[in-house]
Amino acid sequence: MMLKFKDLEETIKYKFNSKNLLKRCLTHKSYDENVNNEKLEFLGDRVLGLVISKNLLIKYPNEKEGVIDKKYANLVNKKKCAEIANILNLKKYMFLGSNYKKNEHKNEKISGDCLEALIGAIFVDGNLKNAEKFILNYWDSSLKQSDLTIIDSKTK
Repeated sequence: MMLKFKDLEETIKYKFNSKNLLKRCLTHKSYDENVNNEKLEFLGDRVLGLVISKNLLIKYPNEKEGVIDKKYANLVNKKKCAEIANILNLKKYMFLGSNYKKNEHKNEKISGDCLEALIGAIFVDGNLKNAEKFILNYWDSSLKQSDLTIIDSKTK
């Protein structure tokens, strides 16, 4: 398991001080109902929102709030999180109950949630600077492309 964690840490360019925290952020409630990533996901969602909001305001200082809000929604939604989780191949590292291992559709949501938990864990284990560095590393190209605002049906 430690080798598995080392591989992930090299991929994300962050070394955890607490391997227990790293394991927890990778653990779905179907694997362990008591010790899982739900609270870290909650926190990671807020950290992601803070970092993306801050960087959108820096990138678009003269843009109206409504336009920035739409850009924001495109950058922090579950689809974007699942996309980045797939880039990181997070499914390979996750601890899932047997019912979830085979269901690809649910795994997309679960892997996106796990990515948010990973962000929360980096924040708790390190600090906001470490979490922001991780986020910007994977969202930077999307932030640069946010000149084009794509509105999905949920965002309208």
